[in-house]
Amino acid sequence: MKKLLFLLLAGIVAATAAPALAQDPIKIGLMCPLTGSWAAEGKDMKQIVELLADEVNNQGGLLGKQVKVVIGDDGGDPRTAAMAAQRMATRDVVAVVGTYGSSITEASQNIYASANIIQVANGSTAVRLTEKGLPYFFRTCPRDDEQGRVAVKTLLDEGYENIAILHDNTTYAKGLADEAKKLLDEKNVNIVFFDALTPGEQDYGTILSKMKTKDPDVVFFTGYYPEAGLMLRQKMEKGWDVPFIGGDATNNPDLVKIAGNKAAEGFRFLSPPVPDDLPTKEAREFLDAYEARYQSTPGSIWAVLAGDGFRVIVEAIKQTQSTDTQKMADYLHDKMEGFSGLTGDIAFNEKGDRIGDVYRVYRVDADGNFVLME
Repeated sequence: MKKLLFLLLAGIVAATAAPALAQDPIKIGLMCPLTGSWAAEGKDMKQIVELLADEVNNQGGLLGKQVKVVIGDDGGDPRTAAMAAQRMATRDVVAVVGTYGSSITEASQNIYASANIIQVANGSTAVRLTEKGLPYFFRTCPRDDEQGRVAVKTLLDEGYENIAILHDNTTYAKGLADEAKKLLDEKNVNIVFFDALTPGEQDYGTILSKMKTKDPDVVFFTGYYPEAGLMLRQKMEKGWDVPFIGGDATNNPDLVKIAGNKAAEGFRFLSPPVPDDLPTKEAREFLDAYEARYQSTPGSIWAVLAGDGFRVIVEAIKQTQSTDTQKMADYLHDKMEGFSGLTGDIAFNEKGDRIGDVYRVYRVDADGNFVLME
């Protein structure tokens, strides 16, 4: 009798536990800078990925399960990113979206690779990230060598003969600066200044004065938007009207807030299309949903590229009907062609790089708007 009672109780426990186990969510990680100088990017990344996850869940989830977004704050700092990645790797995530800065992503790459976790970066354009042969690393953003070619073409098309190049020694900025210098050297263009600033400072008067003595026709700045905005304001205060052209890390509306409309007017930068210029039906529907939920639009394209990272992970799970890392990676490398992302068609090569030319040139107008140049 006791044995029979035990078997009945065991059956009841098993029957009630099975549905609970079936409801365990599919966890997708998001590593982003929620603190630090890039927190505006991280906030948008988080809001976009959470919105897209809610849409997936409202449509029934994946493989009969709900999707849960697991957030890790990398602080825009390599050491913080490494710790965040180590924590993320213990949380049963099937893949991770992020992150924004190349040096920050690089600090996390080997951790995710060792844990057999797919990583899809959204704003990390340094060439070397995909030259390491990591089989589970992808990115929805383009590479710096592509950006370097567009930068040099822009500089030469404008007829600039004496060029200053300024970076900030981060993996991304130094890589882009080196790429531009190499291409300009091949064309025998006169580079009158090549040096780095220290990010996070509040006064760039010394390096601006140092550049001014070299009398450049233009300054190509490959660093990030906080420093770019500050330099635009400070060079205006000095009465120096040399044009500045920025790399894609200057694409953030906070640049205008920091510089002020007057100082920012005329600044140009290279970037994939900003959110309002995205061409796809999916993008328009997404932007409408984002605005309805958050009463704003995404600040820059980089957060939208995080959304595309999430969407390609979801697509890989759907198409393989699996969360197996190798199956998902094989699909992303070999079988995903012409997937309609928020930022255009997405496919990856054997290195995990996005295929296609996505860079454009933008100009800041008198009202602080980013206007696409034809």
